[in-house]
Amino acid sequence: MIWDTHMHTSFSGDSDASPESMAENAVLRGLEGICITDHLDIDYPDNPDLFLLDTDAYEPAIRRLQESFHNKLPIRFGIELGLQPHLAQTHHDILAAHDFDFVIGSSHVVHGADPYFPAYYEGRDEQDAYLEYFLSIPENIRAFDEFDVYGHIDYVVRYGPNKNRNYTYRKYSDIIDESLKLLISRGKGIEVNTGGFRYGLGHPNPTEDILKRYRELGGEIITVGADAHAPEDIAFDFEKIPDILKTCGFRYYTIFRNRRPEFIKL
Repeated sequence: MIWDTHMHTSFSGDSDASPESMAENAVLRGLEGICITDHLDIDYPDNPDLFLLDTDAYEPAIRRLQESFHNKLPIRFGIELGLQPHLAQTHHDILAAHDFDFVIGSSHVVHGADPYFPAYYEGRDEQDAYLEYFLSIPENIRAFDEFDVYGHIDYVVRYGPNKNRNYTYRKYSDIIDESLKLLISRGKGIEVNTGGFRYGLGHPNPTEDILKRYRELGGEIITVGADAHAPEDIAFDFEKIPDILKTCGFRYYTIFRNRRPEFIKL
């Protein structure tokens, strides 16, 4: 089975899973390898300490895990940054201080609000709420592009009042294409995140149409992650991934070591 390169442990504010339990279940699932990518969301609304990752404790813990599992499972050291334009210099300094293998940049907070919460959608049309989310992505990319891939580009549809019932790539194609072109021009990738299946969307995040469009525009870097916050969610629905990626025009998927992409044939 392929690598799972997006997962969270108790170093993230929304997980109770030990790093050891995630690695152990990855071995049981027969994964080729994993990358642990705990959350760092600075200036998170209402609860600013929730996703403040203690990187000075996090790095040695993952290094110990790598050593403990070195004969069982390759483990890479990663991070998921919650991007906001004003955090660009802070994120730069954090990445300079640690030898990460892989960095996911994600939109979790949009102009001071997280689409995870119903308040983000109150008092306005769902389509307008989704549009604000998609418009925030090129804002983030232009402010800061020191990540490797952009995470779950249509994350917002997991939590909208109607989820993806009324959502299509075509409704937002202009702004999504702008984001994809910016990423490609900067040598950045995207991920296929099976959390969408776990949230009952029937599709990954982003949808197959966006994956296909990224490839059509010349994008080649595509990582795979389940966005697991518990051991049982590791590699969720990964059996669907090879066919999805091949149908979208990919023949390889990507993992990262020392911030350098490695391409693995599907």
